Amino acid sequence: MTTPAYRRIVLKLSGDILKGGAEGGINFEIVERIAREIASTSGRGVETAVVVGGGNLIRGAEAARAGLDRITADNMGMLSTVINAMALQNALEILGIETRVMSAITITELVEPFIRRRAIRHLEKGRVVIFAAGTGNPFFTTDTAAALRAGQIEAEIILKGTKVDGVYDNDPELVKDAVKFDEVDFMEVIRRGLKVMDLTAITFCRDYNIPILVFNILRPGNLDRVVNGHSIGTVISEIQG
Repeated sequence: MTTPAYRRIVLKLSGDILKGGAEGGINFEIVERIAREIASTSGRGVETAVVVGGGNLIRGAEAARAGLDRITADNMGMLSTVINAMALQNALEILGIETRVMSAITITELVEPFIRRRAIRHLEKGRVVIFAAGTGNPFFTTDTAAALRAGQIEAEIILKGTKVDGVYDNDPELVKDAVKFDEVDFMEVIRRGLKVMDLTAITFCRDYNIPILVFNILRPGNLDRVVNGHSIGTVISEIQG
């Protein structure tokens, strides 16, 4: 069996990917499919942390535009990520994968609080750790939370699992001649305004040299292929020369 290319990863999942083709909510078939991908990778000894979004249930920014107080809206968004994390935890544990949900806000009756050293210890013991509630602060996205947690646990890479097979110069659903990047520099992402992760997350990853790989997680076996070092998706990093 191929030796994994990474020892410790952060997998970033948007809430949108969990709703499948529905307007909102949780598509449990999608959750189970993603859980099987994670279980396969974790079973090979790759220390796997996951950061989940909550956009399938509520988006703080959208709720604020609809008239809700922004901080209240963002707090509701954080709670939605906890719901998604618990759904994914359940799917993983059905597969026999020991899993911990760690929240940036305190909900001790349901999940553990985020404590950096405890999170690392869980990973070292082979448990999947799901980080929920973003950074615990309003105004910050779960993209930024993924970057922050990757830095805190010293992950080697952020794997952004999406419905598309990489980063394009235009939206491939709208522009048929859109060009896919195999690799792209952080500054090029910023300059072009490419829709990968928010600017705070991209800047953090650039400053702390954390590469990002964007790939289609809904294609069976893709997470394993990425972890094995196969050239799929788009790598965002500090390109030299």
